Amino acid sequence: MAEGTFAGRGVIVTGAGAGIGRGIAGAFAHQGATVVAVDINGDGAAETARLFAEEPGTVVAVAGDVATAGGVDLILGEALRHLGRIDVLVNNAGVYPNCPVVEMPDEQWDHVIGTNLGGTFRMCRAVARHMIEHGIAGHIVNIASGAHKSARRGASHYCASKAGIVMLTKVLAQELAEHRIHVNVVSPGLIDVGRRGDVNPAYKDTLLRNIPWGRMGEPAEIAQAVLFMSSPAAAYVTGAVLDVDGGSGAGRFFLPYSRG
Repeated sequence: MAEGTFAGRGVIVTGAGAGIGRGIAGAFAHQGATVVAVDINGDGAAETARLFAEEPGTVVAVAGDVATAGGVDLILGEALRHLGRIDVLVNNAGVYPNCPVVEMPDEQWDHVIGTNLGGTFRMCRAVARHMIEHGIAGHIVNIASGAHKSARRGASHYCASKAGIVMLTKVLAQELAEHRIHVNVVSPGLIDVGRRGDVNPAYKDTLLRNIPWGRMGEPAEIAQAVLFMSSPAAAYVTGAVLDVDGGSGAGRFFLPYSRG
């Protein structure tokens, strides 16, 4: 992608206080965009802004919670104050506790669905209204996961939220096409976000055995997919799901050849 592709563009990235969201924010700043890095953890968002202070673009930290209508109003107000206009929205904010259905309290289900799916819905609605009002042919990229199509124990709320994000995206792609607003999904596989203590090693090792590429992905690789989906190169792409997973979504790579 040419240097400065996003110069002069206003970008919001939620969940930008660490990991994939931080990588996406930095990639847009490297391409000259002005980025509002949103995170419920204000310190994390501030650290993202500090890390990319030398990039051609600008990263501004905003502490905000996508799980509430008031939080989204605050985020949008702060974003417009810093950006003036919003050309790209990346919905990356999400939570992923682990709990079997029969043991799950209502509060945990509501928190995951309300943050992952509800937050994506509220941010899409708010930013789409802004884009329509100002005639902006913008881009919305929602971050899903392989969990949108592959179930796993303990993740009913997370899987349901990511499947919902995919279908929300497809509906929005149809509804917003007349306004020339693109809406797409980037679906990461197993990504190395630097956390070592919160993932069961057996879970990670099992997943690695099903990745043809033989390694975890990097946040920068997800960021490049998001940049493509937000660029003129994807002008005829909307309602699509782009898997960035090293091939793990292709099937059961861990199986040996059936004959031989």
